[in-house]
Amino acid sequence: MSDGTREWMLGRLEALCADDTTTGHEDRGLAALHALLKELGADVELQRVAPGRSNVLARWSSDPKALFSTHLDTVPPYIAPRLQGDLLHGRGACDAKGQIVTQFAAIRSLLAHGVTDLAWLGVIGEETDSIGADAALALRARCPNVIGVLNGEPTDNLLATGQRGTMHLRMRTHGVPAHSGTPQLGRSALWEMVDWLQRLRGFEGRSDPVLGNEVWNLGSIHGGAAPNVVAPSAEAEVFVRTLPGCAFEATARSLAPLHGEVDLLSFCEADLYPPLPGFAQKAVPFGSDAPKLRSFAKDRTVVLAGPGSIEFAHSEDERITGEELVAGSALLQRIAGALLARAEEDDGED
Repeated sequence: MSDGTREWMLGRLEALCADDTTTGHEDRGLAALHALLKELGADVELQRVAPGRSNVLARWSSDPKALFSTHLDTVPPYIAPRLQGDLLHGRGACDAKGQIVTQFAAIRSLLAHGVTDLAWLGVIGEETDSIGADAALALRARCPNVIGVLNGEPTDNLLATGQRGTMHLRMRTHGVPAHSGTPQLGRSALWEMVDWLQRLRGFEGRSDPVLGNEVWNLGSIHGGAAPNVVAPSAEAEVFVRTLPGCAFEATARSLAPLHGEVDLLSFCEADLYPPLPGFAQKAVPFGSDAPKLRSFAKDRTVVLAGPGSIEFAHSEDERITGEELVAGSALLQRIAGALLARAEEDDGED
């Protein structure tokens, strides 16, 4: 773009990505974030959630109608930014510091056109337990008349149809230790776990035309005491992307060995997002804070959209282009315009 928007976005994104803000260390990025918000003339408030971890609320009005939001944390390991022409590599490039810069660029343009009833919320901990989104709900009194939330994640600049639910399970088996030379005198918890997981691999999840397929991932498995000891215990953690009525937990329990047990560590229901006329939607394979943050909107209207591809998020080759950023900013301006027009209609009816 001839007005320098692309260069502005890539430069600010490189500065944000220079700070290591992996989950638990989000405040390391506050200085760069403050500099950007000061440049945009925002009224900024910090919400301390945990030591060294703060949510950030920025407002350009005492009564914002559109709330932009995304998360401040990134997954490990930290990867320093590297700008090559129009392409920026590095941790957070698309997930989600690229979302921050895209939202700021949209806000910057809206402000230049006299639109000020805006707010922005950055939350911590989205990559783990969503502790920031939970805490942020206490800030709703600062934005009592929000008509819609624009939550940023890498969706290839298409609006998400919704997101599958999540289920985090811990599976445990208990064995009997014995000398490895006489394994018949013991019972291996590891072998029982391996056999249990193998049975569970046959689980067939359902499919939904709006939300996608039900899938699960074996995230970790460990156990045993020493190579020459029959394993007395084993543990595995699995993460499931669920659809309503998911049978995975019941299946895991029904296939458990006699000395196996299942603990449900967390669960979040699937969520559907309303379509906006004139905007294309697609199913996305990931979760986000959108189900929690939509509570900021009076009628729970939420849009999940942003530049970049989930295929690069969390990878060693995380990346985004200036072209994607610029297109994302234009998209968010259109969405915000549609939401604010709806707010004006509601005010006219009142």
